[in-house]
Amino acid sequence: MSTTVDEMSRRTGAMSSAELSGERESRATVGDVTVANPRMVCRDVDVWYGAKQAIKGVSLDIGKNEVVSMIGPSGCGKSTFLRCLNRMNDTIDGCRVTGSIQLDGQDIYDKGLDPVPLRAQVGMVFQKPNPFPKSIYENVAYGARIHGLTNNKAELDELVSASLQKAGLWNEVKDRLDQPGTGLSGGQQQRLCIARTIAVSPEVILMDEPCSALDPIATAIIEELIDELRANYSIAIVTHSMQQAARVSQRTAYFHLGDLIEVGETNQIFTNPKHRLTEDYITGRFG
Repeated sequence: MSTTVDEMSRRTGAMSSAELSGERESRATVGDVTVANPRMVCRDVDVWYGAKQAIKGVSLDIGKNEVVSMIGPSGCGKSTFLRCLNRMNDTIDGCRVTGSIQLDGQDIYDKGLDPVPLRAQVGMVFQKPNPFPKSIYENVAYGARIHGLTNNKAELDELVSASLQKAGLWNEVKDRLDQPGTGLSGGQQQRLCIARTIAVSPEVILMDEPCSALDPIATAIIEELIDELRANYSIAIVTHSMQQAARVSQRTAYFHLGDLIEVGETNQIFTNPKHRLTEDYITGRFG
């Protein structure tokens, strides 16, 4: 019989202090959280929403030119952790983040660091496509204009074209760049948002369930695009689809109740998980 969160909470509440200590020790992350060539290094990250702790001492590296999938039940903290990586949680009242998150050796929570350029370096693609109410061209050009990345119209035209090509959308929209981005299909809108993200030359791309609102054909296109983008970017993706995690990622991290339970090569996580909670989730006994 599967164990619900409430049942686990009641069981934990009934534990002796010695048993509870053992349970906490068992939550230490299984697997190697480090990589040889990290782009981002996260250590002992805690996240609080007021008095509620959502993330508990998570450490994880995001490697260069790799896709890391974050999986786990709803409410386990994977999206909260993802948003820490470009300080999106700064916009939430009462949210407090402690620990260390570094991008290329720079603490992204340093008080002197401006989060606006950080979010260009670490771009976010959201669950629901969110094109601006502007033309296809202006959607992609927007970030470049804000950050002053081009010097003239010719350079901007080239940047827009290159970004749409990288996002696999150029051939579908090249003859209607002046039309609204909101008029595209859902899958095209998501690729437009990816083009908008990569137009500002990020180092890391964060994706929060980028295919959950898409049909299988559009999902397959986005997944193929993720694999192509890995050659130039580090990618961290939150997904509820274990099949998607298995298809697109090289490493997988399993979250449970705010803890990072296990991390490892994707094939190992799905075929030979080391932690009981990971195995229970993978096999459908919990979550």
